Amino acid sequence: MDGIFTNLKQTFRSGNILAKLIYINIGLFLLIRLTDVLFLLFNLSGISLLSFLQLPSSAELLLFKPWTLFSYMFTHYDFLHILFNMLWLYWFGGLFLQFFNERQLGGLYVLGGIAGGLLFMVAYNIFPYFSTASANSFLMGASASVMAIVFAVSFYRKEYEIHLLLIGRIQLIYLALFTLILDLLAITSTNAGGHIAHIGGALLGIGFASLIQSGKDMTTPVNRFIDWIVNWGKPKPKMRVTYKRKETDQEYNARKHQESQDLDAILDKLKRSGYDSLSAEEKKKLFDASKK
Repeated sequence: MDGIFTNLKQTFRSGNILAKLIYINIGLFLLIRLTDVLFLLFNLSGISLLSFLQLPSSAELLLFKPWTLFSYMFTHYDFLHILFNMLWLYWFGGLFLQFFNERQLGGLYVLGGIAGGLLFMVAYNIFPYFSTASANSFLMGASASVMAIVFAVSFYRKEYEIHLLLIGRIQLIYLALFTLILDLLAITSTNAGGHIAHIGGALLGIGFASLIQSGKDMTTPVNRFIDWIVNWGKPKPKMRVTYKRKETDQEYNARKHQESQDLDAILDKLKRSGYDSLSAEEKKKLFDASKK
């Protein structure tokens, strides 16, 4: 068992940011489901980790659980929910990395999730349609983050084509716009919060593509903040100051004499056996001498 966890840990550390995001989502999903099973075995059915991880639509509840604006984007409970989200993340995350770097993928994932979560809260507290549900509605899932990645790629490379089963080749931007239309039509459905969050993530992705084309990267601030969080509390390396004593004339002359002897020996070897016979250190000494 220890070997399995060691292998998983090594795979996580050696994987790119896309693999890490998928691992985190799956790991949290398993943790939630397993703890729920444990709680049920002890007749504690009213307790679940979801209550600490889901994003509430109520601003008052968010004040007591501010971390949920971040944690919700890694939280899933239904198997099909996480399956489809991870498939989309795997496909479009890989496509994203063809044009951008890993730090931009991680930063955009977080920003897309935040944008989707905020739009969900705003919509549920502004539109009268949601007035009866705004006090006890919650959001979870990586969909908003994934939509940000999908729309970032789609609007950055509008001409990019993919192959869809039964449909054939289609430009990626049309697939993105089709999903956006579906989300707009479904904002009064039973999963209204999820579709609203999709729209927030999609708009963030479009904004990223627009800014990156003008030379601005909106993920830079969030990546700096994440770096600060990761490095917070770590001991800073102590600075060591060394002082080099000045050579005396005798020491200088002795060093120069030794360097001259070494160079003469290298030149003799070069003359006898050719350049390929020299060691790497001898070649370096010869190169350094030629620059003087």
